[in-house]
Amino acid sequence: MVSFAFPMACTFLASLVAFTPGDPAPMRLGFDKGEIGGMPPGWKASVTGKGAKESVWRLVEDKSAPGGKLALFQTTKNVGTAFNVCIDEGAGRFKDVDVSVSVKAIAGEKDQGGGIVWRAKDKDNFYVVRFNPLEDNFWLYKTVNGVRMSLKKVEVKQTPGAWQTIRVVHKGNRIQCFFNGKMLIDITDDTFTEAGFVGLWSKADAQTYFANVQIIAKKE
Repeated sequence: MVSFAFPMACTFLASLVAFTPGDPAPMRLGFDKGEIGGMPPGWKASVTGKGAKESVWRLVEDKSAPGGKLALFQTTKNVGTAFNVCIDEGAGRFKDVDVSVSVKAIAGEKDQGGGIVWRAKDKDNFYVVRFNPLEDNFWLYKTVNGVRMSLKKVEVKQTPGAWQTIRVVHKGNRIQCFFNGKMLIDITDDTFTEAGFVGLWSKADAQTYFANVQIIAKKE
């Protein structure tokens, strides 16, 4: 279910382009329509990579969560070659997109943290940018037929246990990725040129809270 969050309109694109009356209003893919312990409407959980059959996501209450008291929690402790994916098929497909999410690492011995999926054809083909507090890095990948390929990595520092903000702006073939408000990646890539779904991602046993997914885009 999509709800609108108009107060962010003037700042959401400020670092890239001016917000104009002809642009779409920001949408919040809120979790408030779901029930604790279940999945939010329109979202589909899956797994890609090797060695895992499923990834279990569920709504949990966290009063510190930005944008509302509910967060979407990736609960599964998968193997190191598996990638947990949750896609919002109900929101539709987007091509040029400005999307952000709040992420809080909860647990994980092999991996922690997570990130944003966009221009997703399905669970095996998409772009993803994520942060990992165990490695202190912020990494942009593309996943093609379930195989993850690196595009750009940068080092980051973050406050352990706190909510972090990840944002990506993708227009044409230009991809800009932001961590806690600072642009750290700016590259071009032509792997996925068509509209796709937006979603969330974590690796292996990274148990993570996600909240306040925000999108500026035109549906295709």
